[in-house]
Amino acid sequence: MDNRPVRTKRTGPVRHLLLAAAFLACSCQLLMVDANSWWSLGLTPMQRPEMYIIGAQPLCSQLLGLSQGQRKLCQLYQDHMTYIGDGAKTGIKECQYQFRQRRWNCSTVDNTSVFGRVMQIGSRETAFTYAISAAGVVNAISRACREGELSTCGCSRTARPRDLPRDWLWGGCGDNVHYGYRFAREFVDAREREKNYPRGSTEHARMLMNLHNNEAGRQAVYNLANVACKCHGVSGSCSLKTCWLQLADFRRVGEFLKEKYDSAAAMRVGRKGKLELLDKRFNPPTAQDMVYIDPSPDYCLRNETTGSLGTQGRLCNKTSEGMDGCELMCCGRGYDQFKTYKHERCHCKFHWCCYVKCKRCTTLVDQFVCK
Repeated sequence: MDNRPVRTKRTGPVRHLLLAAAFLACSCQLLMVDANSWWSLGLTPMQRPEMYIIGAQPLCSQLLGLSQGQRKLCQLYQDHMTYIGDGAKTGIKECQYQFRQRRWNCSTVDNTSVFGRVMQIGSRETAFTYAISAAGVVNAISRACREGELSTCGCSRTARPRDLPRDWLWGGCGDNVHYGYRFAREFVDAREREKNYPRGSTEHARMLMNLHNNEAGRQAVYNLANVACKCHGVSGSCSLKTCWLQLADFRRVGEFLKEKYDSAAAMRVGRKGKLELLDKRFNPPTAQDMVYIDPSPDYCLRNETTGSLGTQGRLCNKTSEGMDGCELMCCGRGYDQFKTYKHERCHCKFHWCCYVKCKRCTTLVDQFVCK
């Protein structure tokens, strides 16, 4: 007996409805996959792995937003996950600080995509978000190594700088930026590298863009790390110094990447399936530069399709001619004025010894909000 399924012929509207339903189901699934991101670790409070009860659901299966490759790394390096979350949180906060006076202000939404649909566009803003997030992971993992929180790394083993004076000691416990860089590359890039898009396709170009910007963020932390020293000697004579490698303040990393955002290179897919400059008059971007493949959407008005939240209700500066000024922030729509009370410390005095006492002053100030 032939047990093969009998193929029935469907005609007209029925067949079209089935095809449409299948397409919609597939599209929804793709959107759900693309919407998830490891960035969500920065918004979810995480317990340390040893805090989980034996026999309960494993840590890695409880974390949302991880790709298959990232989940495998989670299983191998469970003690790292708390610090990856810290790095994501640091990146999100720095993004919001750097763009606090821009129409797009790095706002987060309440789901695992973290930044919403706007990240589906390969814009400058998306480039910065990928870079600052990767930088946050390098920063957090490097610092955790130094503090002895991770089982697979410790203090930095960086070689002594050649220009360090001969009588200064090279030692101490430095931030392990080498390990932080390597682990962040493995974890953050895992999501992109496990994708298999046709070479030269728009999806492949976006994957290359994400990988490039991840690297730009990691290199910013790596290259900005510098030598820190501590004096030794009688009465602070500093006759001897001990030096070590130390991460730069993350605000400096954010400012550096913001400059790279302003000078980001517009790219397109070339004949060989690689990214190439849209305008050949400019120099090719280095590994430290940011790249983007799509123009930025209009951030003036709320748009559910692009994910733009608009600038309605945003505070603006009436006297500024910059991006935080009411004219530019409100996109010419005008603004409303209202008064509010501002509380701040004032009339501070130093008392011997040793504390500062301040009064609390309240003033009535004008504020301006975009229509």
